[in-house]
Amino acid sequence: MAKSSADDEELRRACEAAIEGTKQSIVMSIRVAKSRGVWGKSGKLGRQMAKPRVLALSVKSKGQRKKAFLRVMKYSSGGVLEPAKMYKLKHLSKVEVITNDPSGCTFTLGFDNLRSQSVAPPQWTMRNTDDRNRLLVCILNICKDVLGRLPKVVGIDIVEMALWAKDNTPVVTTQRSTEDGGPVAETVTESDLKVTVEKELVSQAEEEDMEALLGTYVMGIGEAEAFSERLKRELQALEAANVHAILESEPLVDEVLNGLEAATNIVDDMDEWLGIFNVKLRHMREDIESIETRNNKLEMQSVNNKALIEELDKVIERLRVPSEYAASLTGGSFDEADMLQNIEACEWLAKALRGLEVPNLDPIYANMRAVKEKRAELEKLKATFVRRASDFLRNYFASLVDFMVSDKSYFSQRGQLKRPDHADLRYKCRTYARLLQHLKGLDKNCLGPLRKAYCSSLNLLLRREAREFANELRASTKVSRNPTVWLEGSTGSSQNANTDTSAVSDAYAKMLTIFIPLLVDESSFFAHFMCFEVPALAPPGGAGNDKKSQSNNDNGNDDDDDLGIMDIDETDKKTGKNSPDLTALNESLQDLLDGIQEDFYAVVDWAYKIDPLRCISMHGITERYLSGQKADAAGFVRLLLGDLESRVSMQFSRFVDEACHQIERNERNVRQMGVLPYIPRFAALATRMEQYIQGQSRDLVDQAYTKFVSIMFVTLEKIAQQDPKYADILLLENYAAFQNSLYDLANVVPTLAKFYHQASEAYEQACTRHISMIIYYQFERLFQFAKKIEDLMYTITPEEIPFQLGLSKMELRKMLKSSLSGVDKSIAAMYKKLQKNLASEELLPSLWDKCKKEFLDKYESFVQLVAKVYPSENVPGVTEMRGLLASM
Repeated sequence: MAKSSADDEELRRACEAAIEGTKQSIVMSIRVAKSRGVWGKSGKLGRQMAKPRVLALSVKSKGQRKKAFLRVMKYSSGGVLEPAKMYKLKHLSKVEVITNDPSGCTFTLGFDNLRSQSVAPPQWTMRNTDDRNRLLVCILNICKDVLGRLPKVVGIDIVEMALWAKDNTPVVTTQRSTEDGGPVAETVTESDLKVTVEKELVSQAEEEDMEALLGTYVMGIGEAEAFSERLKRELQALEAANVHAILESEPLVDEVLNGLEAATNIVDDMDEWLGIFNVKLRHMREDIESIETRNNKLEMQSVNNKALIEELDKVIERLRVPSEYAASLTGGSFDEADMLQNIEACEWLAKALRGLEVPNLDPIYANMRAVKEKRAELEKLKATFVRRASDFLRNYFASLVDFMVSDKSYFSQRGQLKRPDHADLRYKCRTYARLLQHLKGLDKNCLGPLRKAYCSSLNLLLRREAREFANELRASTKVSRNPTVWLEGSTGSSQNANTDTSAVSDAYAKMLTIFIPLLVDESSFFAHFMCFEVPALAPPGGAGNDKKSQSNNDNGNDDDDDLGIMDIDETDKKTGKNSPDLTALNESLQDLLDGIQEDFYAVVDWAYKIDPLRCISMHGITERYLSGQKADAAGFVRLLLGDLESRVSMQFSRFVDEACHQIERNERNVRQMGVLPYIPRFAALATRMEQYIQGQSRDLVDQAYTKFVSIMFVTLEKIAQQDPKYADILLLENYAAFQNSLYDLANVVPTLAKFYHQASEAYEQACTRHISMIIYYQFERLFQFAKKIEDLMYTITPEEIPFQLGLSKMELRKMLKSSLSGVDKSIAAMYKKLQKNLASEELLPSLWDKCKKEFLDKYESFVQLVAKVYPSENVPGVTEMRGLLASM
């Protein structure tokens, strides 16, 4: 029998060299063949290519613990063993011998930690069953010794494995020396020599019992099933005997339990005694600590009492209210001469209240009765003073405004425009600016009613000033009214259209120049005076701000304290949130300036009635102010300018809509010939509109142009469709008139240039249609004959066309004789027909040139067709026809 590879020492050394450095020792190494074969129905193994591998069992010791591994080795290209895979034997769950293999040498090892359980595990094939049994016995011994358990064995009997292991364990004789020097033979098994972890699967006593049991029966190989059943029955009998033995040992178990219970009672008594001793010792420690604490407290008490008396003296001094401040806060006068004393009293009261708050006062004193009583007294003083000051300021604001309203010299009068002057009003209000700041510090909620009172009083004054100024401004502006009907009616309706109405837009600009800076100044002063915490901006340059500065200089009002208040939208963009004070400021400005917009609207409506086109100038003026006030105007002034711009745009849109209706009314008239009246009038209107454009008004005017011209072209097409016979003449005359009247403007206005090109294209199309109609009317037979030839050339060759019905050479000669015999008369008739219905004589030369060119092009095509189809026929040439046309 060949030597097993398990005994190959060179193979073992090669495996140890492959795992050098892992601190693992090789227990067994054996050569195997690895495959992933499947067994068919025929019972023969269908293999893939078998790969030579070496299986090595290794162990690693770590203290008392041992770990076992199954390593798979493969041969490198140089024939050297190298590690391929490593399995931990603790995860080995199943050892299965492939029963379909007739040799019984193929088996699989199942591990429970593989990632993919769906993939079939590799199959290992040994040279013979001895090698298989030797490897499997070694694996089972290691599992039993190291892991304390055996994996599931399938396809082979475990008893058969034990018997094989007993019969095939070789005995080796070794020599050892005794004390007297003589050699003594010692018999050991091979497994004892190689590894210490390989133990027997069954004990010696179990083995003897098994031998006695096997000796009782003499069975052949065929009695294996009967033997197995017999073993099962006897195993059940043994288990029943074991249960009986356990039940017989119950008195012994009871005795042991009684002993354990007695010992537990003794331990519990000892634990209770130790607990009592621990409590007594803890009480003794607490008594000692209490004595030490009382001694320390007595020592500290005398020191603390002295420090407390000193601190209480300081607190009493802080709680005293000076009599002069108490008198000012409860009953003092608010005259200008007494304001300094009132301000000092406010400052003291605010400081005293802050001194009684926790950050500035030791928290220990905060709950003292004396401190609470003094805080209540100061709060009462504060409430009294705030109420008295608020009542005084409300009455003071109302009296100031009433005095100014009652004096007519403050406002514009007949024949005299008066610029509003609030310098004296602001000077008197500044007297109480510091008082308002202190009131805000004492009670922020008191400012709400004061702001409303100020806004209500000043709103009355501002509206009165704006109303009187607007009335006098309109009364003093003398200008004749321009007609609102531009694009319809008789020719004389626009004779006054060139009246100079610039005074209207100048009046509107003057209204903005006076009042927009005034409203911005009032908004800024109000924000500063009423203590709003909002961002301050330096007023930037710009048209609106230049006029504002000029207005201030004229009034002699140099308000260094005024703030530029940022618009609420601007703050949102910069800070990402809305300041509560800024929201309150804009709400107050709504109350301060609300209603004044009506007087601005009245000026806009008045200007529209005089000259609607002045809306263009007013739109530009408003846009200039709006762009100039973006950074420093208060929110309501921005809204006012935006509403004014919308009002101007609305009035101008109203004018545009009325003009469009005037254009559309032409559609309902009786048959119209020549140039429609709104074509030249639109040119005059556009010229006038261009004169009024200022600043950002271009978009407004371009939108009006788009609407006007679109309606004009649509209406022109509708009028032309009413009489299809003369439609092209009407279209070409009007589109030509549109181009002639707007030629100069289209060169400078891109929007009109777009419509100019659109009219040019429509003119060319109308000319082409009209000229073609005239040509076909005079030479119908000639060009119909040519049309028939062209249609047939798509289907047959030119040589076959003369043989078609109606296209013979005889028919060609008849057609030429009837069409060209009096060609000069036919051409003269074309000229007369072109001249007959044309109202615009200046268009006749250009139309006649187009007609001659179109006729020559068509005739040239006809001559080419005849030369191709009827090469032997003579037709008057193109040169001859061109000379005839030139001579007429």
